[in-house]
Amino acid sequence: MALKYWWLLPVGLAVLGTVLVLLFRRGTAPVWRLPVAHTERLTALPAYQNALRQRRTWLTVAVAAVAVLALSLLVAAARPVTERTSIPEQLNRDIILCLDVSGSMLDTDEAIVSVFSTLVANFKGERIGLTIFDSTAVTVFPLTDDYEFVANELKIAQKALNPDASSFDYFTGTYEAPGSSLIGDGLASCINGFPAAAQSQRSRSVIFATDNLLAGKPLFSLAEATTLAQKDKIRIYSLNPNDFGMETFLGKAAQGLKTTSTSTGGAYFALESESAVPGIVQKVQATEAALLKGAPQRSVLDQPGWALGMALLSLLMMGVAGWRLRR
Repeated sequence: MALKYWWLLPVGLAVLGTVLVLLFRRGTAPVWRLPVAHTERLTALPAYQNALRQRRTWLTVAVAAVAVLALSLLVAAARPVTERTSIPEQLNRDIILCLDVSGSMLDTDEAIVSVFSTLVANFKGERIGLTIFDSTAVTVFPLTDDYEFVANELKIAQKALNPDASSFDYFTGTYEAPGSSLIGDGLASCINGFPAAAQSQRSRSVIFATDNLLAGKPLFSLAEATTLAQKDKIRIYSLNPNDFGMETFLGKAAQGLKTTSTSTGGAYFALESESAVPGIVQKVQATEAALLKGAPQRSVLDQPGWALGMALLSLLMMGVAGWRLRR
């Protein structure tokens, strides 16, 4: 803790000392007194001695209270402050959940949606959107910070993505072209869900979950979709439950997703099981937060409470001492 206007203390103490010296000189000036005989009989009485002791005690309390009051007010006027350096986290992220809803992905998608259903309760300033795709892509809801709406939509999605769901109406529009898991088209559609880079200064990222089992001829290759992401500075975080190592066919096919993720500043995750999703999403959140930390900021906080508290306490003691002296 420091005093911003520290020079007020010596100046104030000097003024207070000057006032006390002047009062002392005035108090020691000769005063005309009326002589009274045999006062020693009165002053020797026990009751008088007790009253005198009490008066001196309360005078001491009153003088001490005045001194504490003056000093505490001087300290408060000197403005006690504490300095703190913090690194603010910018809560201006745009996140699009981009989910491949082909049959093998439903468990993974459900886990991702479940995690975000929990996270959305703590969002402040972030916008979130959801796009699902198979052979074609459908925007379930665009980027929004209406968290009540988002939470409700994610609950609906979670029920629809459950493998035991009895209806497939939720996926209407995702099977409008030949093929399945057209990942290039799906990713390109999700990237187009962001506003133009020139119109937004917000951080942008895509949580891209796919089984990476391309079946069909997409309009956009994965490399072309990656170029779109790089152009608009969109980070891709890919989650792939079908990566079983480089020695397998599926593991080799995952190299394109890895390249896409790392080349955009994002990351690639091979899912061993749906239970790994929460930990991976936490890593993504931590990575995004670290990337968005602003420049260190120095803040000065006033701390006058203790000084003003002492002043209030001394005023209370002055009141008690004055009442006792008056008695």
